[in-house]
Amino acid sequence: MRSRAFVQKITRIIASFSRIERIAFFLFVWLFVVSFFVLLWNINKSFLIEIPADGGSLTEGIIGAPRFINPLLAISDADRDLTILTYSGLLRATTLGTLVPDLAQEYSISDDGLTYTFVLRDDIFFHDGTPITAEDVLFTVTKAQDSVLKSPKRANWDGVIVEKESDKVVVFRLKQAYAPFLENTTLGILPKHIWDKADSEQFSFSQFNITPVGSGPYVVDNIKRDSSGVPASYDLRAFKKYALRKPYITELHIRFYANEEELTNAFKKGDIESINAISPKEAEALKEQGYRIERSSLPRIFGVFFNQNQAPLFTDIAVRKALSVATDKERIISEVLSGYGTPIDSPIPPGSIGYLASDSQISADVSDESSTSTPSRTDEARDILERNGWTFNEEKGVMEKKTKTATTELAFALSTSDVPELKELGELLKEQWEAIGARVDLKVFGTGDLNQNVIRPRKYDALLFGEIVGRDSDLFSFWHSSQRNDPGLNVALYANITADKLLEETRTISDTDERIKKYQEFKKEIARDIPAVFIYAPDFIYVLPQKVHGVAVGSVKTPSERFLNISEWFIETDRVWKFFVDQPVS
Repeated sequence: MRSRAFVQKITRIIASFSRIERIAFFLFVWLFVVSFFVLLWNINKSFLIEIPADGGSLTEGIIGAPRFINPLLAISDADRDLTILTYSGLLRATTLGTLVPDLAQEYSISDDGLTYTFVLRDDIFFHDGTPITAEDVLFTVTKAQDSVLKSPKRANWDGVIVEKESDKVVVFRLKQAYAPFLENTTLGILPKHIWDKADSEQFSFSQFNITPVGSGPYVVDNIKRDSSGVPASYDLRAFKKYALRKPYITELHIRFYANEEELTNAFKKGDIESINAISPKEAEALKEQGYRIERSSLPRIFGVFFNQNQAPLFTDIAVRKALSVATDKERIISEVLSGYGTPIDSPIPPGSIGYLASDSQISADVSDESSTSTPSRTDEARDILERNGWTFNEEKGVMEKKTKTATTELAFALSTSDVPELKELGELLKEQWEAIGARVDLKVFGTGDLNQNVIRPRKYDALLFGEIVGRDSDLFSFWHSSQRNDPGLNVALYANITADKLLEETRTISDTDERIKKYQEFKKEIARDIPAVFIYAPDFIYVLPQKVHGVAVGSVKTPSERFLNISEWFIETDRVWKFFVDQPVS
């Protein structure tokens, strides 16, 4: 009754207003209501936060076509790209360079570092809905060890005993402690119920190398082929039961191109939205046009390795030191890589255990490489040679050193691959070194010819070459004296008892801080001996559309690892109140 009386009273008051007073009154009421709702909307907005949402698609271009989308057989970038998207392992590397459980729920390592026990998660499945068990892990590792299969992963599992304790527990037993072993457990797990029907001889011919069934973040939805039956593109969809979480981006479309020119043309036409494996110069051109470029240092090193066995002049440390001092790394990175690289002064690149940003100081402390500009480097390098008995022969145009029995010229061949960047780098090194009085014969080989006929038999004076070190920094195969001959990778034919001992110790020490200390000691030995000129670690270059968020390229060992956190990438977003989420997502 009171409310009705109140309404009637208000109505009488309004009725008593003049026409102008009523207009003013209703205008005031309207402004009050609008202001109230605007205020309410702003208050609500202040409590809202944007979060990733399911949806969206991304079309990416790749050079080459896949043959083996199989964690045991993948050899090309296209193989590895599709493999990392469709398979998952016990552990998964992160963009921070660490390892986290994937199919595994947890793991433990025995005190002596010889036994690794993994417990699988509950409710993990392959793409066809089959549960994953320890039997699948046992089968995968056993196949990796099969000599008939000739898997590129075989060396990682040599001598490792794998046992199934139960459907959810698998144990690995090592003959001797090996600190980087955990990295091996990122190997994608094969479904035994599919692959055990293919014997080792027929393994590489299975249709499942092209139509993979794994347990990774994406499922193969459709394959489009060209007129000759070769896959031209793959359509992938997010796997709802992926162990780490279903990816936000619903669809991935992967298209294949024969070379960089076709790839970049398709990108510029808008046929694809993201690309990698392009030259630094192409990347810089795209950047100048406003495209988004993501980059990260690859754990690889490029340098010149001296073969003292074939070219005795390199036994003179003054020669090695002078060539190292004369190498203008900043100029090389600027001119050859358009800035997409990091100068290095040790065999450990950025992103690897043992790398420190101050590594260049180790080299400076030991070998006095203090000059930065090319002219001052040239003068300093010449001074090093002259102080050690080398003189410039004006007639021949080369530095030479005379002894009682012979005259040695500072002349040697520099061998490298026909990869454009390495050819250009070789020419620049030739220029820099000839400026100090060297005579350099640049020899360029096809990649296969270089590996088979030059590197394996160690037939080179100096080798301009790259090495993939990886995150774990196991440098044993690259620098231990036992690895001087093929199939070892010690292409500098380096032999140092102290260095050997340090490399052996780093393989068995599980404590990361202790390993880093050993690597610092090892790098000092290398800096004193100068068995190589370490030049740069290249950048991984990834071109992406602005619409994709959550990408963290971070520490990648191979280009395929750009997909390490693919399940966290997102295109679509929702807005929810802050207290419903832990933190905002950018």
